[in-house]
Amino acid sequence: MSSATNDIAGNASEEVKDFLKHTVNIFTGQRQKTFASSVLSRLILTEASLKNNAVEPQRKDSFIVYKITVDEDMINGGGNIHGGCSALLIDCCSSAAIIAMKLAQGAMSMDVSQSMNIIYHAPAAIGEVLRIVNTTMTMGKRITSARTEIWSETHHRLVASGTHIKMEPSAPTTKL
Repeated sequence: MSSATNDIAGNASEEVKDFLKHTVNIFTGQRQKTFASSVLSRLILTEASLKNNAVEPQRKDSFIVYKITVDEDMINGGGNIHGGCSALLIDCCSSAAIIAMKLAQGAMSMDVSQSMNIIYHAPAAIGEVLRIVNTTMTMGKRITSARTEIWSETHHRLVASGTHIKMEPSAPTTKL
């Protein structure tokens, strides 16, 4: 493993790990200031793996884990992680799991969100370390899905969970 990815666990290729460790660039187009780029820039990729599906062992799933510490730009008025910030983390990190699987399959496309379902389980305050665990669910030709669990490593509890369904956008049509 190269020095750039040797601290990232998992059996994904160096190319996949290197791509995913720059999550902020995936979602900001390398612009300096975009929505929540300050949060995304602090995500740390800790694992990138391809694993056999537990129910259908002939199928592979990507398993991607990020960590982040809750900071002031992530909280609501009550001092806990804002629901919108949890949604952002689920959106971007589950998308990273889908991207990892597509890269491993040799087919890359940037899908768009179709739907996201989130359950908020417990609060997370400033200073808590969050582990964001993402696993692909389906990888169809046009529709893909992944699930995410945000865990507080500080309090060993589930903070939020979600499912994210994405689709490959249709080619634009030009009307004259």
